[in-house]
Amino acid sequence: MAAHPEPWRDLDPWDKARLRWTLQTSLHPHDPRPNQVTPPGDWLIWLILAGRGFGKTRTGAEDVSDYARTHPGHRIAVVAGDYSEARDVCIEGDSGILSCVPSEAVQSWNRSLGELIFVNGARVDLYSAEKPGALRGPQHHRAWVDELAKWRYLETWDQLMFGLRLGQNPQVVVTTTPKPIPLLMDLVERPTTVVTRGSTFENERNLAPAALAELRSRYEGTRLGRQELYAELLADFEGALWRREVIEQSRVNSLADVPQLSRIAVGIDPSTWGPAAGSDGRDDTGHGVETGIIVAGITPDLNVYVLDDLSCRKAPHEWAQVAVDAYHNRHATAIVPELNAGGAMVTSTIHLIDSTARVDGVRAAQGKRARAEPVAALYEQGRVHHVGRFADLEDQCCSWDPRENYSPDRIDALVWAITWLAPWAPSGGGTSAAVTEHLRPLKRY
Repeated sequence: MAAHPEPWRDLDPWDKARLRWTLQTSLHPHDPRPNQVTPPGDWLIWLILAGRGFGKTRTGAEDVSDYARTHPGHRIAVVAGDYSEARDVCIEGDSGILSCVPSEAVQSWNRSLGELIFVNGARVDLYSAEKPGALRGPQHHRAWVDELAKWRYLETWDQLMFGLRLGQNPQVVVTTTPKPIPLLMDLVERPTTVVTRGSTFENERNLAPAALAELRSRYEGTRLGRQELYAELLADFEGALWRREVIEQSRVNSLADVPQLSRIAVGIDPSTWGPAAGSDGRDDTGHGVETGIIVAGITPDLNVYVLDDLSCRKAPHEWAQVAVDAYHNRHATAIVPELNAGGAMVTSTIHLIDSTARVDGVRAAQGKRARAEPVAALYEQGRVHHVGRFADLEDQCCSWDPRENYSPDRIDALVWAITWLAPWAPSGGGTSAAVTEHLRPLKRY
């Protein structure tokens, strides 16, 4: 830097910040790297498929910062999985937009409204992918889309693109860990898309050596590692009980498309959080010990709708609160936890939060594959519908190897909820007088 005193002397702070970033690219190829710098050309979509820790957030934030700097008065949309992610990660995070621009460049930042306005009139507006309707009407010159592969409602993408129509060359930057969803597969093939790929380990200069060693030890050579670390777009596992195309065919776009439900269940696969799970909340196979929490309902014509995936890595009193909240928010009929791991503790923990909640605990008497197969068969029959997209649940369904000795937490919770809703499923279909009797309409959720 000292070798170029004159060019730096007359630059304003914002220009200096950008020059510092671009000079680092040429002086230190690993921090940042050339594939973190906005490509030239008239592309419509810059699709960054990269592993966790690659630096996707910093890449998106630097692009927004530079675009705002060079385009006074322009409007930029930042869309993340939910509003808190857009605010806490994309704007205020350690690698967010505010970390890329000097304070002198910011006129105002309203974190409640999600409005970031720069001194040159350029502005950034935040949106949640959970609320597609918020993008009906607003227009933008540019957009930054974060973790597209995990969005629940892909209608949000459509609404964003309808409004990306200002200026001569509107563009959108997508930063995401890849998952083989149809939209992402389509974007990769479009001639107007520039694709950038990168792995976690490209950014090892900025990651803790111990953390990298742990990631390599646990995930090197696994399907999860290939996806989450090396950013590979993987097809379904050949022996999986679920297929993405089957889930896709029966998907509905929103709650507005769900008919009246007769019963709703909150299925739970409790985690055995504690010393046995390890300080990182993982078992001795390296798999997560999340508590699976799936909310599903059934209609009088015996179609099942998966409403929520609320799975979490929390202590018992915390995941029990999540389940009880879902029980009330969805006007559920019962909470249906597996009791094998925790026994009476599971029920008592839930009742400590709400003693009036109906808890219908179940105990597994069959192997996981035997329990899951009838539920997977209902999917094949087109009788199970996902309301929106549940990326982590669907990944687990389509990549779980029933021969592996680990607990697929989300699948287990899904199985408990659907089996409770459709107790005839293991017999291959049909219904009994007893089943029909308790399919009474509930309050609309």
